[in-house]
Amino acid sequence: MKKWLYYGPIMLVSLALMGCLQMQQVVMAMTAQTTMTTLAQSIVINRNLPQVTMITATLTPTPTDTPTPTVTLLFTDTPTPSPTNTPLPPIEPTPLDPNFTLHVPILMYHYISVPPQNADAIRLDLSVTPMQFEAQLLYLRQQGYETISLQQLYLAMTLQTPLPAKPIVITFDDGYRDAYQQAFPLLKQYGYKATFFVFTQPIDTYNIEFLTWEMITEMHQAGMEFGSHSYTHPDMRHRDADFLVYQILGSKEAIEARIGEPVRFFCYPSGRYDQAVINVLDSAHFFGALTTQWGDSHSFNERFEMSRIRVRGTDSLDTFAAVLK
Repeated sequence: MKKWLYYGPIMLVSLALMGCLQMQQVVMAMTAQTTMTTLAQSIVINRNLPQVTMITATLTPTPTDTPTPTVTLLFTDTPTPSPTNTPLPPIEPTPLDPNFTLHVPILMYHYISVPPQNADAIRLDLSVTPMQFEAQLLYLRQQGYETISLQQLYLAMTLQTPLPAKPIVITFDDGYRDAYQQAFPLLKQYGYKATFFVFTQPIDTYNIEFLTWEMITEMHQAGMEFGSHSYTHPDMRHRDADFLVYQILGSKEAIEARIGEPVRFFCYPSGRYDQAVINVLDSAHFFGALTTQWGDSHSFNERFEMSRIRVRGTDSLDTFAAVLK
């Protein structure tokens, strides 16, 4: 009995401690199990995330039909697209007959816009309204004219390559902004192309009255031809060689850098030139140059003095038709 009284409390304390330890182990085990279960669920979820993402990435929305725009022309006959430009040879070809002559009208335009109210006589003379221009294009289409480029005309003069039955060249001087806003859409609508002579100083200085390089690139990609009209549009007569080279080659190279092909034709600013200008053009491998002289006769021997037909703002459609005849 004495031993029990002595050892009994000690045994009770030991049993209590053992019970606490067992309880702690049970709790730890349960906690560990819960932790592992949560971790396992987390791993499963994380593994599934890339799969969900991949499934979502492969979903493709059902395409909707986009209406095709239609263009309504103002004439009944469908225009036949003009022949594509024949690439020019890298050097000037030897003509089969330098005196061989072609009669092809080269029309000369400047502004395609309604002149301002304070316009002077020169501006009125150079301004053909969009309505007039469209009426002229309609007349050309109805009469069977097909536009050609100066490249095609040059190859016909030198190598006597064939041309359409009724060829015509349409040219624009200076590079005004309305060439893009008014002339370009109408030319495309009627299936025609044209040659645009630009002087490049106002383009470089972002003059809003003139074309931009972006417009020129777009027009060229649509089949329009571009030529040089000098850098600042000066009187080219009685100038030294350095001045002429600066005006001619500076403009030529600037245009070439944008359209990606050689510029082979020049248009004399205000029609003023002399033999020194022709010599520079020839040495710079231009194939021809256009004047403001009236006429439609062209040959290799006169390739640097090609004549044109000016279209005036005061011309009626009857006058326009009579001029072509």
